[in-house]
Amino acid sequence: MTTWYEGPLAAFDTETTGVDVESDRIVSAAVICQDAPGGRPRVRRWLVNPGVPIPEQATAVHGLTDEQVGRTGRWPAPVMEEIARELSGHSAAGRPLVVMNAPFDLTLLDRELRRHRASSLGRYVETSPLQVLDPRVLDKHFDRYRKGRRTLTDLCALYGVELTGAHDAAGDALAATEVVRAVGRRFASRLGRLSPAELHTLQAVWHATQARGLQAWFARTGSEEAVDPAWPLRTGLRAAA
Repeated sequence: MTTWYEGPLAAFDTETTGVDVESDRIVSAAVICQDAPGGRPRVRRWLVNPGVPIPEQATAVHGLTDEQVGRTGRWPAPVMEEIARELSGHSAAGRPLVVMNAPFDLTLLDRELRRHRASSLGRYVETSPLQVLDPRVLDKHFDRYRKGRRTLTDLCALYGVELTGAHDAAGDALAATEVVRAVGRRFASRLGRLSPAELHTLQAVWHATQARGLQAWFARTGSEEAVDPAWPLRTGLRAAA
């Protein structure tokens, strides 16, 4: 019997104008589908003209400029609709969705749908709920005492996954997929018995525990930064800019 980490997986990733999920915008996105480990993925890409300037610090990360998105990017409303329908289609087909740091990318998409479509991500997947696999949450739960950062670059190095074109949405999505597969293999005795649906539910609990630990660490260091325990979608919604 094929385990979930050896079977078909979809993945989603974005590049953005910044790191604030409530006010920043998506400038590029990709959804991939990979049928088996190492297989060539099917890829859908979107380039978006966000309607707001892209800060220099964001361009320095992903390389996308105002000129580029103004010339070849599409308006957000139809793009967000297409992305949401693409994710819904994979969910309806029973494919788990890999999203590195899911509360960031999925919340951004939700806020963009609210901003441009007067809708929400939940409306697109209400009949076929997402089964999200977040490599960051999984790795942190099963290897919780390991020191160091857990960015996608760090996880790729740890699990021996090639990361080609970092901060390209499709490249990052594929790398996150291979990391999830590697996590599954490394912790097969604990993960192999769990279905993606069960893992989705458990990750919400694990992420909340991880968030409380990080919040406590911030408090000890005198930081006032707040950590949202919600997963895979942040709940705090203020008026979108």
